[in-house]
Amino acid sequence: MRREGGGTVVAVRELHELADFGRVCALFQSIWGHGPGEDPISVEMMRAMSHAGNYVAGAFEGDRLVGASVGFFAAGNALHSHVTGATAGRGIGLALKRHQRDWALERGLERITWTYDPLVRRNAYFNLVKLGARPTEYLPCFYGEMADAINGGDESDRVLAVWELSAPHVEALVRGEPYEPPAVGGSAVALAGEGGHPAVRPSDAATVLVAVPEDVERLRRADPGAAKAWRLAVREVLGGLLEAGGRVTGFHDRAYYVVERA
Repeated sequence: MRREGGGTVVAVRELHELADFGRVCALFQSIWGHGPGEDPISVEMMRAMSHAGNYVAGAFEGDRLVGASVGFFAAGNALHSHVTGATAGRGIGLALKRHQRDWALERGLERITWTYDPLVRRNAYFNLVKLGARPTEYLPCFYGEMADAINGGDESDRVLAVWELSAPHVEALVRGEPYEPPAVGGSAVALAGEGGHPAVRPSDAATVLVAVPEDVERLRRADPGAAKAWRLAVREVLGGLLEAGGRVTGFHDRAYYVVERA
């Protein structure tokens, strides 16, 4: 299946051969900087998952592998997307996700789920604004200690994103219709950034905004203390709102989660 990816034409297809699984491992190592034996998924596991009918796919520019995604069937008539990696900046991740959506719909599935780091702005924007997924659960230290070049030195908090494949706003985004962000008039900022550090601002407003740092990956290297403070503040505020039944409805100004209280 060929797809346009932000101006780049990529061919996305399922993978079944050992050689392709090896190429996926090499791609993931180049993205995350894993050490030997620390790959997020092994060749053997991809082989078993593919053979059992799960989702293992690659995105190609010509003969070059530029993205890959691995997922498995999950409870609730869903596909759980375990790991997806792509060369940045050319729309390849979007092409992979749309291929994944088509694959799931062909098998009668209703949703795709995955986890991501809530502190990474570009991922939040991509997941909420470009795809229309919604975070539903905050998962502290979900993967334990991670030693790769991107996550090393930080706790592995994640949120569970749920992509309702036939939701009206998702179908509109797939058709390329403009994204209409949720109204934030009358909302209050529950977590702000002040001088690069988080500032919690307790509020009883029905809709609140929760900030995340501009570039947490760079901040981990430049100021680990500030990165840790952001981790704990987002865990407290966003995690607390979700635990209390709050609903994330958007990502405002590429910087703030929009959360409606229960």
